[in-house]
Amino acid sequence: MRYYFLIAGSLCILYYLILLIYSRRLRSTFTAFWLVSGGVHLLAGGMPLSAYIYTIFLWLYLAVCSLFLLVESKILRAMTIAPEQGADWIIVLGAQVRGTYITNSLKRRLDAALSYLENSPHTKVIVSGGQGPGEDISEAAAMSGYLVKCGVPSERVFLEDRSTSTRENLRFSRKYADAEKDRVGIVTNDFHIYRSSLTARQEGYKNIIMIPAGSNPIFQINYLVREFFAVVRTWIAG
Repeated sequence: MRYYFLIAGSLCILYYLILLIYSRRLRSTFTAFWLVSGGVHLLAGGMPLSAYIYTIFLWLYLAVCSLFLLVESKILRAMTIAPEQGADWIIVLGAQVRGTYITNSLKRRLDAALSYLENSPHTKVIVSGGQGPGEDISEAAAMSGYLVKCGVPSERVFLEDRSTSTRENLRFSRKYADAEKDRVGIVTNDFHIYRSSLTARQEGYKNIIMIPAGSNPIFQINYLVREFFAVVRTWIAG
């Protein structure tokens, strides 16, 4: 068991270093978790604890792992869903904009929306996201500009520019979409699609179409682990 903790801790710190080198940023989203987790594992593996303490720790660890596997199975299952066509609306959930620059995660969402709109010419799109720190314009404005530049008629694009969270994205988008009657597609990165659909149901959406976009493969493990905590929080909130 001690060797397991030492190996797991080393792998966590190695992954943190990979993310650090790849992103060239000390404070990327959730990456500090791997440094802290690695340190905790190494500490647990290096401490001379009694067999009794290790047994208690092991059972707690297995309980957390079981919950983790349950949540991740739901996330992974949602990631593979093929979206149905013919939505009345699709909602593109906002993601970080640096200045006016659309980040990789947000571009993937927008490209997925473009593909869907091409195949469903009567579908209208809501771009949802407010303006946060480090953003010169709202996420909605950045997304609208991208879609229009890519050929989507401006009359098909509706802006929701007040939201600061997934829940607010969906809640404020009800200004346009009828959550009970309309078929509404939710466009977000694949790791985020399960939690988004769960939140949408909590916000009253009855006919949901999940439209998962891709995500950065280097950060995929980081995103999946982060979603575990976010999904558990959403379960509790619901």
